[in-house]
Amino acid sequence: MLTQTAFARPGAGSVYTDMPTDFHEINSTFDYVRRDVMIPMRDGVRLHTIILVPKDAKNAGMLMTRTPYNAAHMASLGSSSHMASILPGYDNMPDVIVDGGYIRVLQDIRGKYGSEGEFVMNRPMRGPLNSTAVDESTDTWDTIEWLVHNVPQSNGKVGILGVSYDGYTAITALFHPHPALKVSVPMNPMVDGWMGDDWFHNGAFREEMLPYIYDQGATRKNTAEWWSSTFDAYAFFLNGVSAGAVGKSRGMDQIGFFRQLLTHPAYDTWWQLQALDRLLSREGLKVPTMLVHSLWDQEDNYGAIAVYDALRKHPKARPNLWLAMGPWNHGGEIHAASMLGSIDLHSDTGLYFRRHVLMPFLAHYLKDEAIALPARVTAYRSGEDEWETMDSLPAPECDDQCSFLYFQQNHGLAFKKASGSSGHFTYVSDPDHPVPYVTLPVVPKDNVNSGWRWWLTADQRNAAARPDVLSLTSEVLTAPFTITGEPLMHLTAATTGTDGDFVVKLIDVYPDEVASQPTMGGYQLMVSGNILRGRYRKSFERPEPIPANKKQIYPVRLPMVNHTFLPGHRIMIQVQSSWFPLYDRNPQTYVDNIMVAPKEAYKPATISVDVSESWLELHGSAKSAL
Repeated sequence: MLTQTAFARPGAGSVYTDMPTDFHEINSTFDYVRRDVMIPMRDGVRLHTIILVPKDAKNAGMLMTRTPYNAAHMASLGSSSHMASILPGYDNMPDVIVDGGYIRVLQDIRGKYGSEGEFVMNRPMRGPLNSTAVDESTDTWDTIEWLVHNVPQSNGKVGILGVSYDGYTAITALFHPHPALKVSVPMNPMVDGWMGDDWFHNGAFREEMLPYIYDQGATRKNTAEWWSSTFDAYAFFLNGVSAGAVGKSRGMDQIGFFRQLLTHPAYDTWWQLQALDRLLSREGLKVPTMLVHSLWDQEDNYGAIAVYDALRKHPKARPNLWLAMGPWNHGGEIHAASMLGSIDLHSDTGLYFRRHVLMPFLAHYLKDEAIALPARVTAYRSGEDEWETMDSLPAPECDDQCSFLYFQQNHGLAFKKASGSSGHFTYVSDPDHPVPYVTLPVVPKDNVNSGWRWWLTADQRNAAARPDVLSLTSEVLTAPFTITGEPLMHLTAATTGTDGDFVVKLIDVYPDEVASQPTMGGYQLMVSGNILRGRYRKSFERPEPIPANKKQIYPVRLPMVNHTFLPGHRIMIQVQSSWFPLYDRNPQTYVDNIMVAPKEAYKPATISVDVSESWLELHGSAKSAL
């Protein structure tokens, strides 16, 4: 029983001191030791780093993630005495890290959260765009150098992995790598922000990414949060007119990266000189690397495949190159993944990847025991819901295994070009009524009930019902039709405007009734889709107006597909000229910079698609399926 004498009495009129001068945590029962350190870089800047060491670790490999997303939050400070319990969340995989016995290293990149220095979005590698002595690769090198000398429980072997921006830093670590870097796993990495990752896709700006740029670029600790007075993002961005005007209305012209976006709307040297697939193809690949790609990645569905294609023929890169791709959204591979939006995959595909692909790959290079490597390519085939392995993906160039889906006059598709199929389809594209990318209202992507995570798997029937969306459908398939690769649309069309966008979607149409999952009856699952800004139809670097009322060829390259269209299903292609507010509206009147287009430039245009001169090129066979 406590007595009054158990505590010191304060003097008359004084109060108790609540906070001790030096508080000592009672953590002797923890199964890990946590270290918070500031690691010095070569220019004197110190980077905040958290090191989680399993209590009984000895000769353990280290797994590092370098992030702009708050290292402290990724290792929930003081929430549990068990290492496995503090790791769930962004980029952490307890089954991989804890079960593997690894030392976990989390670091804030320079300029974010606990780290010193200045933040630069996707900081360019040293060279023409970066004349300083530091970049993400040097910061990684300096960090590893410190770790191997200051973490005595390690075996001196380091791996780096991460999703999205953290996948970007996992790639930058491959430039002039530290000798102790033994393996890298970039997952859904940001690679080329103009060609097809976060910022642009073939010249069309991803307007829904403005809040991300605001949150990341305005303050060190993301204390300035994007705000809106409109629940529906569709209405908000429509009323804002252009992406530039919306950004400026939120004060984003104070943010350096936003100003760069306004300055570089085309694929000029500023973009080309920082595209990691281009740079890495010249650097080569000295570290064993597994690229991880999500087939339904709503944010970065370009980067991993672009790097793979850039390196697969490189003689010094091929021995160190692996690829895994599965039926996931952005980062879905690190979570339970038995569902793909509404699609039942019938097994936990994320667990399969981590257990049978990622864990043995990491263990082979980070542990001191002989563990067999996975196949060079591990790929999930959707439709049939099966994993398969191969030595490499099919070459991007078409060969004798290619098939062609030709447009037909009756809004049909066929593997054979129909005789007498001349003619055209028309629709009116009105910038005041753009096609939404999900069903209205568009809930902003970071809000509760937002459809952002699964928009690539959303049912496309609402789009098919619109008069400004051209839908073409095959007959019912009588045999499986399998495709692997990046489809290429050869679209021939004319417009009454002098600019315009062209969206192409490849869709798997389910049977009218699906006994095992009734809600999937007639479902239209987008297998792949992409956009091309018409001004870049001939050159991404040098835009030019579209001659009004004259047929032009629009080559639209679609993202990677590994899918089987099953018997009883049909194949659909949809063509439209807006995908809003996923992408900013094209005014359809040529202006120098669409990012700052004035309201009066936005005008309706009539699109005429030529039937006989439009087709989709596919890496697949089984023409008897129709």
